[in-house]
Amino acid sequence: MLVVERHEASKSQYFLLIFAPDFTVFDMRRKIEILAPAKNLYQGMAAVNAGADAVYIGAPLFGARTNATNSLEDIAEMVKYAHLFKAKVLVTLNTIFYDNELEDCRKLIHELYRIGVDAIIVQDMAILEMDLPPIAIHASTQANNRDAAHVKFLADAGMKRVVLARELNLDQVREIHEASEVELEFFVTGALCVSFSGNCYMSIANGERSANRGSCAQNCRLPYQLIDGNGNVLIQNSHLLSIKDLDLSDELPNLIKAGVSSFKIEGRLKDVVYVKNNTSYLRKKLDTFLESNADLYEKASSGRTFYNFEPELDRSFNRGYTDYFVNQRHAKIGSWESPKSKGQYIGNLLEMKANGYVIENHDKLNNGDGLFFVNEQGEAEGVNVNIIVNDIVVPNTLKPLPIGTEIYRNYDAEYNRILENENSAVRKIGVKMHFSETENGFQLQVIDEDGHTCTTSMDAPKEVAKNTEGLVDNVKKNLAKTGNTPFMVDEIEVDFAQNWFLPNSKVNEIRRIALEQLIETRIKEYQREEKPIVKTDHPYPVKELDFTYNVSNKLARKFYQRHGVTEIEKAFELQWDPGKSRVMVTKYCVKYELGKCPRFQRATMGTKLAEPLTLKHGEVEYKLKFNCKPCEMEIWEKDAELVLEDEFAE
Repeated sequence: MLVVERHEASKSQYFLLIFAPDFTVFDMRRKIEILAPAKNLYQGMAAVNAGADAVYIGAPLFGARTNATNSLEDIAEMVKYAHLFKAKVLVTLNTIFYDNELEDCRKLIHELYRIGVDAIIVQDMAILEMDLPPIAIHASTQANNRDAAHVKFLADAGMKRVVLARELNLDQVREIHEASEVELEFFVTGALCVSFSGNCYMSIANGERSANRGSCAQNCRLPYQLIDGNGNVLIQNSHLLSIKDLDLSDELPNLIKAGVSSFKIEGRLKDVVYVKNNTSYLRKKLDTFLESNADLYEKASSGRTFYNFEPELDRSFNRGYTDYFVNQRHAKIGSWESPKSKGQYIGNLLEMKANGYVIENHDKLNNGDGLFFVNEQGEAEGVNVNIIVNDIVVPNTLKPLPIGTEIYRNYDAEYNRILENENSAVRKIGVKMHFSETENGFQLQVIDEDGHTCTTSMDAPKEVAKNTEGLVDNVKKNLAKTGNTPFMVDEIEVDFAQNWFLPNSKVNEIRRIALEQLIETRIKEYQREEKPIVKTDHPYPVKELDFTYNVSNKLARKFYQRHGVTEIEKAFELQWDPGKSRVMVTKYCVKYELGKCPRFQRATMGTKLAEPLTLKHGEVEYKLKFNCKPCEMEIWEKDAELVLEDEFAE
């Protein structure tokens, strides 16, 4: 007997099939996923409606965003709604734990499994030592996922997916993919953490707020002075560690071919406009690629999304965009003027006239918009648009600006109004209906695009209609009225032996009952992928772990020891040496931003900078150390004794 297993994206087409020895046929296309942030239940549902194949959401405890927690009841509702569309729900448990929290964490994971969560995202290896249900576990980007050996180790230890470090380039992603079959996830849009994720200690070193415990104070977004080794102030009050936001939307095909299966949108603290805009934009981009490569890849969830707006990334929160290091280091990536949203470029200032501005492309603007610009002192400023009269944009506060100033819109009043409407993005699952007669009445069979079937019967007297004109068309018209349900009718077949009279109310009733049953069936028959954790003892790639591995409890220590690690330093939070610690390692480089990189800008760099360079904000100071061979910058507290490297040598 030939059994055909068909995936759930498009039942109307046949694709690349592999025959197993028992003659079972498997569709080997790789599912490609858009993973959207969910600050809460409402935004998670909005993300699914906008086309997300999965959402990630914070639990009541242990998430790396303490301002984005959710109750178990809301997560359970999120699970039901997402699973209706075959979309997944991932829960973030990506802080490090102290010993007295381990049992609470274990209990929480059992609860998350019970309510149907698809996977948890973790940083702390203590979780792999716990007695857990067979819930899938994903390694957070905070788990140092930067090289093939480390990622393969995590895969062999039981991780179903690994969230790669943002700093990787395409060649490194490809190398990791070739070393292991583990699923790979990669950030594709949103804010960038300037530090290697999980290895930033600026926040706790200056205020006892640990980023690895979910309470980052965002010291990197503050203004700093840059002071050279001779005490000269090179730059005054600039946001020298603030970098642009990520946009890899044009790299989706290359990243997919390199091995990435899940594309993650940063932003569990962002608003619903940002979430819907980013998700919709990527959905359209990805669908275009999938349609052209349907023999190799498929969408990871069901349904089609319809929009009453045109997604544009720069019309919601952004600091300007960079592709970071995915195509190697090639452009400046700093956002030094401001850590706030820059928004969409409108045009240059042409003239100051009467009580307002004459701006290129002013017809793009609306009353209530927010404008962003950089003044003559190099400082970011903004005004709101009160009214636009003829060609004059009248702001709430008129600020003198030089002609030619670039004007951006960082609050789009009309666009926000549209996206805040829950009907701006509507997702529908395609169904086929077969309406026929039975011995005692009528029957409606509904088959959805994934093959789920519901059949509803209704007893009713069968009377031949006196007026048969348009009878079948009228039945079809009423069956097609799916309204606010998650379904849309692609095909209707009415199979009557005679032209039976049937009141509209009866047709509507049987349709309503059938679609309600189909919702229940889809949720009930959703198949969660499970993965039991089996304790392993394969060797970890290194024998000694410093504080950047964030080992903060006995179970994590036990995990690494079982895998051959002999020296384990305590997490920064447990052994911080005030004033003398290294608080960050980053691929971002202040020298490169200044055009003073001895590796890539030697021919044009001019005079060398006197080191060490120092960043100063108020009374807080940091020293910068540049490791040119690995192309990394370290940030140390002011009392640290640095050994400075010689200039990079080819």
